[in-house]
Amino acid sequence: MGKVCVIVIGYNDERHIRSAVLSALRQGPAVAEVLVVDDASTDGTATVLADLARQHSLVRVVRRAVNSGGCGTPRNDGLREATAPYVMFLDSDDELAPGAVDALLDAAVRHGVPVVGGACLRRELPEMRDTPWQYALYQRAAVHNSPAELPALVRDTLCVNKLYSRTFLSKHAVSFPEGAFRYEDFVFTARLLAASPRIALIPATVYLWHVRRSVAHPSISLARSGVDNWISRLEAHRRAVEVFERAGQKQMAHAARVKFLDHDLRMYVRELGTHDDSHRAEWWRHTREHLSSFNESDFRAAGAPARWLARVVTGADRPRDLARLIGLGNRPARLLPPYACVDGRPVWAANLPEVALDRIESEPLSRLPINIDAEPYIWGWPRILRVTVHEFYGRLAAADPKTLDIELRRRSDGRLGLTRSNVLKRRHGPDGASWTTQVVLNGLDTLAGQRTHRLEVWEVWARVRCADGSSLYTCVRATGAGLRRVVIPGRRHGVILIHPYATAGGSLSLRVAPGPAAAAVVVTRRLRRLMSRSRG
Repeated sequence: MGKVCVIVIGYNDERHIRSAVLSALRQGPAVAEVLVVDDASTDGTATVLADLARQHSLVRVVRRAVNSGGCGTPRNDGLREATAPYVMFLDSDDELAPGAVDALLDAAVRHGVPVVGGACLRRELPEMRDTPWQYALYQRAAVHNSPAELPALVRDTLCVNKLYSRTFLSKHAVSFPEGAFRYEDFVFTARLLAASPRIALIPATVYLWHVRRSVAHPSISLARSGVDNWISRLEAHRRAVEVFERAGQKQMAHAARVKFLDHDLRMYVRELGTHDDSHRAEWWRHTREHLSSFNESDFRAAGAPARWLARVVTGADRPRDLARLIGLGNRPARLLPPYACVDGRPVWAANLPEVALDRIESEPLSRLPINIDAEPYIWGWPRILRVTVHEFYGRLAAADPKTLDIELRRRSDGRLGLTRSNVLKRRHGPDGASWTTQVVLNGLDTLAGQRTHRLEVWEVWARVRCADGSSLYTCVRATGAGLRRVVIPGRRHGVILIHPYATAGGSLSLRVAPGPAAAAVVVTRRLRRLMSRSRG
């Protein structure tokens, strides 16, 4: 007899909800019911669900008369309707991994715990690029008598990669915020952890989080074009911290604030370059206000990039030094010159002496936000990359950089497509010491895949090896006038389109598309630009 109710929520998602429900049905006899809450959809979702209910006796559909405006209310509806001992949550555009329910239920029964969490994969579609979510938490199986044993649990704010005892949730009044509340997972997770359950963690992948960035209506976590999304995230984080503080769990509240600095703040800072001045000004004002509730112990506990970012934002009344802020928010982080000192102490810059860059001397070289600039010249022969490794408060000079390895890795799967090595030469300039080299990139045509016209993205990474045995590995920053589309000859496809460009975080990547049609697209676009300029 099944013991788990899978609660699926959906709104106007006729394209994906069938796959979500089927992924739950394929879990086998452990599933007692697949309860689908349709949040008053106006497309063909109701028809799809009615068809599934006719075909599968385990499927039960609950249709709301009025759309709730969020995800919390339909999930709460599902909790009220469920009758099985355990519940799971599933979004209509995601899927449960094969064997997920069995793996979670087995751990719950074997260890006698009310909550079990499993690994989640963020899957970029259509590229099929998988990234583990909160990998460090799910590397190995573990049982914790309470969340206080592992405060890092606050970093996994997802509700969908876990199995819950329905009795435990009811007894401790653990539910989601109602109505049009974004990031409801934050508050639900805080309420759950504040109830101090015993928790088992398993390394098995249980949830496939589908990330579709090109759709007309992106999910809440991806719809970040407006500043209201950030304001909603701030409110959800504030509510989560309040839950811990009301429960007297100061350590968990502290951990939640540190998570905000390390994750949320950095993620949104690196996107500031894509927004206009009014957005940045409002974002800055709300962020400063939110950070005013943090204390120095929160800042000190965060990683170097995050605590430095927070101190810059709290130390300035308006957006400033955005290029450097965005670089520091990047992953991996970079801090652009200039590097200033006041009374021998590293500071953000001469115009912000109050923002100290602490613990530079004690941080491992590999964790410092070193900046490496790369300027591509691929339209001529040989095709080269001019690279400059910048000093960072004397740390690089002490390590004595010797060689540089350039790697081109395919974004979709991390596959290494091209690697080149060269010796670094030290030079002295107006901004202090730096190390330079010129890397030959002949062979770019080998990056083109088997399929004609298929576009692939290759990220450019650099590894600096030093005389003292240390090294650092980071993505390079795109600089110079070479960021333009180029068509080069290719052995397999005749011609190949290569477009070096800067990502939102400023890193250098290459778009590569093989075949004459790709070249034709470039030529057509250029002709249109020339014609529009001539008309102007």
